[in-house]
Amino acid sequence: MMKILPVMFGFFIMGFVDIIGMATNYVKNDFSNLSDTMVNLISLSCFLWFFILSIPTGMLMNKIGRKKTVAISFCCHVLAMCLPLITYSFSSILIAFSLIGIGNTILQVSLNPLVTDVVTNEKLTGTLTLGQFIKAVSSFIGPILTAWVAGSVLGWKMIFPIYAGLSFLALLWLWFTPIQEVSQKQKEISIKVTASLFKDKFILAFFIGILVLVGVDVSINMTFPKFLMERCHLELTNAGMGNSVYFFARTIGAFIGGILLMKYSESKFFIYSVWIALIGIVLMIFGTNVWFILGCVAIFGIGYANLFSIIFSLSLKRVPEKANEVSALLIVGVCGGAILPPIIGIITDSFHSQLSAIIVLAIVWCYMIWLMRKIKAA
Repeated sequence: MMKILPVMFGFFIMGFVDIIGMATNYVKNDFSNLSDTMVNLISLSCFLWFFILSIPTGMLMNKIGRKKTVAISFCCHVLAMCLPLITYSFSSILIAFSLIGIGNTILQVSLNPLVTDVVTNEKLTGTLTLGQFIKAVSSFIGPILTAWVAGSVLGWKMIFPIYAGLSFLALLWLWFTPIQEVSQKQKEISIKVTASLFKDKFILAFFIGILVLVGVDVSINMTFPKFLMERCHLELTNAGMGNSVYFFARTIGAFIGGILLMKYSESKFFIYSVWIALIGIVLMIFGTNVWFILGCVAIFGIGYANLFSIIFSLSLKRVPEKANEVSALLIVGVCGGAILPPIIGIITDSFHSQLSAIIVLAIVWCYMIWLMRKIKAA
């Protein structure tokens, strides 16, 4: 039992990446010369590493082991959180979030396999579901904590030493916890073998689905506070709390989904979830009241909550004999968070309105409607 605690704490550290939404808004507030296009490069510097490092991390994990790989990710988080305290500039923030992206990529690839070394197969699914719930709680707390420390000496940047301390605690806790890793008798993950999965049209469609899901998620995270400021004339500290509503809705959605998916098929649940999310984001376009808009983002969050896990599950079932390669490929898809937000930044700068970003996200979401056909046939 004691061995699982530091591993599960890793899921809490994994949620730190979602502070990017609040950070971009505060950075733009601190450096008034930055456009949306420029400030959204923060997401590019962070999520690009999922494209670059996911498969190499799988190779590294096979050589040095899962525990050491997870420990390296914690080290990256510690370094990332210390950098803005040493020097605070737009360049240092870009480097810091690059390190967060590197650390989070390594963590997402290696933490789930490490769970298999501390729990039995019978408890694996439930434990992984609990881990995603813990990550959602971390994402939910982030904006609240940032708003709370905004009045401190360091201002909103006080979040960095707090996260650095927690990351260092996670590193020490894991390092001094003895974990016996199960030896793996499997061939090495390679870029060639992983890329060959694209020959399967279902896997290709699911991969693009992950790109869209993460791209829309990060874009909502970064855009929503600015949208509240534009539509409802809120201050940044109050507008940032809107992200907590979004993450809270996702947390509730994940909890409810974990129960309902025991009774209902994944395909039906996927279809209902996609339509619920679409309703939320479309209604948001027409909203002018703060409570109505918060309700809309909550509806979107509930619909969004379980889509990633459903696609992940269906992909693994599609090619069970290449589970490691499929997992690495789907984590590469998280780089969608590096692709869509910069595009959204260019669009908002062109139209001088955050509403344009919400409209584009609603259009992009239509891919998930198209994906329903593949989900039904899977």
